[in-house]
Amino acid sequence: MSQQQLAKPIVLIGQTPGSATIATRQPPRAALPRVYLLSPAHSGGRRAKMLFGQNAKFEVARRLRTAGIPLGEAFGFMSPLYFRGKLTYAKSFACAPEGVPGTLIITPSRGLVTPETIVGIEELREISEERVAFDNPKYRDPLQRDLALLLQAIGTNAQVVLLGSIATRKYIPLLKETLGSRIAVPRKFVGLGNMQRGGLLLQCSREGCELEYVSAVELQINSL
Repeated sequence: MSQQQLAKPIVLIGQTPGSATIATRQPPRAALPRVYLLSPAHSGGRRAKMLFGQNAKFEVARRLRTAGIPLGEAFGFMSPLYFRGKLTYAKSFACAPEGVPGTLIITPSRGLVTPETIVGIEELREISEERVAFDNPKYRDPLQRDLALLLQAIGTNAQVVLLGSIATRKYIPLLKETLGSRIAVPRKFVGLGNMQRGGLLLQCSREGCELEYVSAVELQINSL
């Protein structure tokens, strides 16, 4: 993949409670090339409604309506624990091949987009309102397109880690279709709810303790 291609939106256009114990600190090891895929923030919550409100006057809302803000910041405002935890963790531990973004957001309508991509209010509304579902071509087709480009770009040894739901068909089946055994998830995500995952990821980021990852194929979670 050329640098010009990587200037698109990856730029590539277009639960059961459990224990959230931290991973033990591991001795230094050679970093495996790794890219993180983050599921999008939920756009139906209270903070999302605040951000989209016509009369919103707070600083983030003002910037969204004028110059625009990074998509990662917008989703982080909507989900200040879970999405912010995912983004902070990914930026702490990403080690992507040269020329490939280390962190990408799975969007409901535009495939894979870097967190730094600037969006205005109408763009954010269009991205957020599409249905994230396996059978929705407006979500599925751009994602499949960008996953194919990502697979080309990362080479043969890199791993792709999903930071998102593993107990639904929203992400894993589509990722496995293209990435196969390359797609992995944090082992400790199994059995945790969203808030627990967010807290775990922020704690890992603060303490510099990267989680253990397991192949999605090994877990056989695509049918959940």
